[in-house]
Amino acid sequence: MAFKSKIKWVALFVLTLSLASLVAHLSMTKFSSMNLVQYSAKEALSHDFPNTGSPLKTRRNKRLWGAVRSLESLQPHANPRSSYPVPDENTNGFIYAKIFGGFEKIRSSICDLVTISRLLNATLVIPEIQQSTRSKGVSYKFKSFSYLYDEEQFIMLLKNDVNIVKSLPEYLKAARRRSEFPTFKPKNSASPNFYVKEVLPNLKKAKVVGLIVTDGGCLKSILPPSMSEFQRLRCRVAFHALQFRPEIQILGLRMVERLRASGQPFLAYHPGLVRDTLAYHGCAELFQDVHTELIQYRRAQLIKQGIINDSLSVDSHSRRENGSCPLMPEEVGLLLRALGYPSKTIIYLAGSKTFGGQRLLIPLRALFGNLVDRTTLCSKTELSDLVGPEAPLPADIFRLPLPKSEQQLIDQWKKAGPRPRPLPPPPDRPIYQHEKEGWYAWILEKDKEPDPSPMEHRMQAHRLIWDALDYIVSVEADALFPGFNNDGSGWPDFSGLVIGQRLYERASSRTYRPDRKTIAALFNITRDDMYHPKRDWMLSVKEHLNRSLSEDGFFRQSLLSKPNSFLSHPLPECSCRIPSVETAKQIKGKDGRIVFGGEEECPKWMELARAEGARNDDMESAEDDNDTVEQLEPDAVDATSSLTSLIDHDEEWDPND
Repeated sequence: MAFKSKIKWVALFVLTLSLASLVAHLSMTKFSSMNLVQYSAKEALSHDFPNTGSPLKTRRNKRLWGAVRSLESLQPHANPRSSYPVPDENTNGFIYAKIFGGFEKIRSSICDLVTISRLLNATLVIPEIQQSTRSKGVSYKFKSFSYLYDEEQFIMLLKNDVNIVKSLPEYLKAARRRSEFPTFKPKNSASPNFYVKEVLPNLKKAKVVGLIVTDGGCLKSILPPSMSEFQRLRCRVAFHALQFRPEIQILGLRMVERLRASGQPFLAYHPGLVRDTLAYHGCAELFQDVHTELIQYRRAQLIKQGIINDSLSVDSHSRRENGSCPLMPEEVGLLLRALGYPSKTIIYLAGSKTFGGQRLLIPLRALFGNLVDRTTLCSKTELSDLVGPEAPLPADIFRLPLPKSEQQLIDQWKKAGPRPRPLPPPPDRPIYQHEKEGWYAWILEKDKEPDPSPMEHRMQAHRLIWDALDYIVSVEADALFPGFNNDGSGWPDFSGLVIGQRLYERASSRTYRPDRKTIAALFNITRDDMYHPKRDWMLSVKEHLNRSLSEDGFFRQSLLSKPNSFLSHPLPECSCRIPSVETAKQIKGKDGRIVFGGEEECPKWMELARAEGARNDDMESAEDDNDTVEQLEPDAVDATSSLTSLIDHDEEWDPND
């Protein structure tokens, strides 16, 4: 009995201690909860770069962040060169347009519409952006065009080019609702003759013509030399008149300030992983499970629509070696490390939606810890304020699909094809709601993709705003690395538009233009040893990417991207060249047009302003001539200088060095 009583006392003592410990922990949690600080990118950057001064005094490694000297003589000059009369108020009629597509298609299409209005001497009605008008419940504060751009600035800055009105006159609106006016659906390769011979007679007769733009443009990119003024008009629209509404502009510039608050430069990276583009090129096998199925389903739709004249099943790995598929984030991280960018480099991830999700970004985040995006730079309040007050959407009631018989499931699996498909849950486990929503809901249960829900339409409209923020940051970045541009699909791409604006505003800015075919061949050499590449491989990567910054990259950009989007390479029409010691060598394409070196000389006032800026730059660069190594961390040393102590033959690279 005595032994049992001792056990009871011990148990009571242990229980008392446990209760006291629990009370102590709860009290500590209560009094310390106010001291918990949420993670913010700004504080993380200040932790990595504690000893920072003003951004202007920060010493930079010129080999990683310096300007491209051979392009410094190029200056933006989109003003008319010849007689350019102001448009007459008595025009041939009105042109109204509906624009379908995402951010890059909208931006390119608006420039084409202004150019066509000038060509036909027509009054342009502010275009309607369907991505926002289709979304039910978008804030009442914004109309279609004003959801993204500043209407007043657009009209005012183009008053000497085109007559623009916000809407049709009242006496014409009813006729438009009754579809009494002729409507055209031009392709992005439509020539000026199409509009002069087909559209203009209808415009003069009906006084109103409608255009439906779906391919990211409605006028061919490359125009004859006699129409160079129309090309410069495109540049004035894209780079001057198309200004984002003030709220977007302010937050975008605030994000740039936060990135530079640490006193360090930053690099912008856009993966370019878009479902439609991946389906167009047949890159499904680079992904896994449900993502492969989604790409293949979309590819089947494009084949049915006649956009693709190819088979459904293709070898994605051969397409990748041909340069038709994107560089994956892991590969981009290894390329940047081979160039010499340290692991603490600030990288801004652009793109409102990356197909494949955060899983694909894990290797890149492991290589570069300071990988940030708009969600880490902005608070939820700042982002929600851009959207404005929105009406609540009706609840999306979840309904389980009708059950299928065992034979139906077997037949469906046999018809699925050899590609990997997401396996259904085991029969002993219940099917949870999240496994029936979104992609899995129709991939597992249906053969047809359902129409977008009201919430999905709203999210598509929101992506226009997120892309606008990313566009501002990418244009202002100290360096840009595109993951997928010049894809040959015929559609304008986000990276191409950013490259074009950077080329127009600051041609010497550090903008990489990699050749994916060459990069794929380099990775095939070291595929089994990607994280321990040899010295010769690193030097080959560095040589290729540095050459892509100037003439070589210009040539590829002009040949591959300019035929699809003039805004991706607005040379030589929209630039001028300040005479320098080195005379630019003219480079011509296969069609005889000048790709590089055919720019006119800049006006005298631009030369004087440039000379003044050059003197200031020389004074600053003289102080930094000996600073060839960035003082951030040991692995910030340039790839070549860090290997000078090694022997000349191949040596393995330890990423921990």
